[in-house]
Amino acid sequence: MASVYQVKEVFYTLQGEGARSGRAAVFCRFAGCNLWSGLERDRATALCDFCDTDFRGTDGPGGGRFESAERLAEQILGQWPAREHGRALGGYAVCTGGEPLLQLDVALIAALHARGFEVAVETNGTQPAPPGIDWLCVSPKADVPLALKAGDELKLIFPQPAAPPARFARLDFAEFFLQPMDGPARAAHTRQALAYCEAHPQWRLGLQLHKLLGIP
Repeated sequence: MASVYQVKEVFYTLQGEGARSGRAAVFCRFAGCNLWSGLERDRATALCDFCDTDFRGTDGPGGGRFESAERLAEQILGQWPAREHGRALGGYAVCTGGEPLLQLDVALIAALHARGFEVAVETNGTQPAPPGIDWLCVSPKADVPLALKAGDELKLIFPQPAAPPARFARLDFAEFFLQPMDGPARAAHTRQALAYCEAHPQWRLGLQLHKLLGIP
């Protein structure tokens, strides 16, 4: 159980990726990751060297250090626009990072459930998951062993030479998404992902709608 939760930011938006794209959500971005320090000087030697997310520190909007699950759950609840009697109506909270499973625990999941939230997690899959998660999305990175081999959604950033889709195709997930790697070669990566999905219909093409639409 986390004694203090370190959170980069908490914000309300629409889910931009995967099977639940377009759904209103409060994102809780935890600080820290086990695959990269977040420092540019370390990127070349990082286990994940293509991350485009700022997860260092606790200085983002709504972020900070939270000394209890109740306090962090209240921060998340405060971002939800439809509330009644201390509960979110139709609430959906996405725990992301960084790597959220370095901090997310049973206490926080219970506190969010008590406030009416469905709890989703976006993880690199290298850490065990606490019970009670309602939607588990695993996004494998490079040649890193997976602790989580089952869940609701597997979202693979493509292409990763050390993480070919065939390695994950037999895992126990309900949905399989191939998401083109962002960056200067995004158009080429999108064409490659499209061709792979056409040849391997188990996989669905996943796009980052929030970037295409210009929303947070």
